[in-house]
Amino acid sequence: MNQQFSDVFVFTVTTQEALSNLLVALICGILIALLYRVTYRGLSYTANFVNAIIMLAMITALVIMVIGNNLARAFGLVGAMSIIRFRTAVKDTQDIMFIFFALGIGLAAGAGTYAICFVGTFFIGAAVFITSKVNYARPKNKEFLLQITSKPSELPDDPYNKIIENHCEQYKLINVKSLGEAEKETLETSFYVQLTDRNRSDSLIRDLKSIEGVSRVNVFMDET
Repeated sequence: MNQQFSDVFVFTVTTQEALSNLLVALICGILIALLYRVTYRGLSYTANFVNAIIMLAMITALVIMVIGNNLARAFGLVGAMSIIRFRTAVKDTQDIMFIFFALGIGLAAGAGTYAICFVGTFFIGAAVFITSKVNYARPKNKEFLLQITSKPSELPDDPYNKIIENHCEQYKLINVKSLGEAEKETLETSFYVQLTDRNRSDSLIRDLKSIEGVSRVNVFMDET
């Protein structure tokens, strides 16, 4: 009975199996990294993160081979990993998805389930590629941030509404902030707007700047 119980914790991987697992993790990791490079639409792209995706898949496969079905090794790994503190903040939620993608493929490669590795890489990769190209999640009517800096003492009555209505389908006042002292007071007025024609934001800016007392007009467009 004792011999049978101890056999549960015996896990051996041959050199050929280890190399095969790491090779599959490498191939799938490269495919995932290429997919990330093609589909990324953010502003903080780094080559280091692309390389890390490949290494993450291989390291995960290595860890799974080391642990096997040995509980002692598993608990030892948890203790060792608790020493490490990860300080890098992941700015894009899609980056988190690719991290889990590489982890999942690495787990499958380390367990020797090559079919799951390649099928998972293909189907999940195809889903990511299609959704990134279709852009179905992007809102049909995108809101932009309109900021107007002005001197309230020089402004006419109701200075903005008529002009904004001519250029926007909808608009909403979200903030009015004082930027100076009482004698030199300037106001920053912020709106969320939906432009009637997204390619003619310059006309809105020009018309608003023509108002006496307006010193600066900005329209922020976040296309990411």
